[in-house]
Amino acid sequence: MDELFKQSNPKKSKIPKKYYKLTLILVLVLLGIWLAQGFYLPKEPGSETKTLFLIEKGTGLTDIASNLEKQGLIKCRFIFGLYAVLGNSIKNLQAGRYNLQPSMSTHQILVKLIQGDTIKEKITIIEGWNLRDIGWYFENKGMFQAEELFELIGFPTIDYSKSHDLPPLKDFSDEFDFLKERPKNIGLEGYLFPDTYEIDKGESLEKIVKKILSNFNKKVSLDLREKIKSQGRTLEEVLIIASLLEKEVRNYEDRRIVAGILWKRLRMGWPLQVDATLTYLTGKGSDQLSKEDLAIDSSYNTYKYYGLPLGPICNPGLSSIEAAIYYKENSYWFYLTTPDGETIFSKTLEEHNIARFKYLR
Repeated sequence: MDELFKQSNPKKSKIPKKYYKLTLILVLVLLGIWLAQGFYLPKEPGSETKTLFLIEKGTGLTDIASNLEKQGLIKCRFIFGLYAVLGNSIKNLQAGRYNLQPSMSTHQILVKLIQGDTIKEKITIIEGWNLRDIGWYFENKGMFQAEELFELIGFPTIDYSKSHDLPPLKDFSDEFDFLKERPKNIGLEGYLFPDTYEIDKGESLEKIVKKILSNFNKKVSLDLREKIKSQGRTLEEVLIIASLLEKEVRNYEDRRIVAGILWKRLRMGWPLQVDATLTYLTGKGSDQLSKEDLAIDSSYNTYKYYGLPLGPICNPGLSSIEAAIYYKENSYWFYLTTPDGETIFSKTLEEHNIARFKYLR
């Protein structure tokens, strides 16, 4: 009976181990192909649809991946998360607003989020704009209130050593060495370098100001600052003169001559008597200034007080800054700018008065 039972239950056939290995290899290959396709092939090739994708500060990888999948931008959140982990990219995903498309691969999307390639908008600071102009510009664009800018970097014309009811100024000198030696009782007028800037939509005002100061640090190079130092002057003094040139004179060569006049006046103890300092105070045009304006009691009034005004009266461009540094010595003591933008130079007060009657009457 036992023999019959053994005969009716033949031994089970054994599957060779090599088949297990082949099966495992096949599974891994198929998994690899699936992962590679999910990572390098877009969800909707050829799609022209653009989707606004927002990553708020503090959003974690799981939520980012889930939101990408929900908005139809990636095939699988698991694949996105896996590659982010394997690439050690979790901490590098940057907050912001992004333009993404389902025609982008998961790889392309991940790279874009790591690089912080967010939606940009451009702002332009014009040469000769002062803090009021920049504040109103931000306000008109619906970005910030002008007062927000003033509270951060200083109200125009204010001497903070004499005013105690305003919020303290933000000190940026820890990040920007060129600000260390400047007076601490005035704002950053003169240092908001005129240029076009790309900023992230919704970027903070402080971050924008830092971007502008960083550009100043680059454009007003160490070589220029060394040249200023070799002349026995400070960057602040040069920026004040440059701001006067920016407002008073149109072309570079004339600016060099006027800079020579202004430096000479300072050296000889003459008042600068620059109309632009009064227009900065009053907001009036040069041809609108009155006798009362000439008597305004302000350290910006270069008719009433000798020496340089308290600070720059605008944000000068590089041309004016270089003209103030590489000024031209000359025999003139007076100048005026005609309504057509021509600069008329005079050696004597009599010549200057004749020119005023001729060109400005």
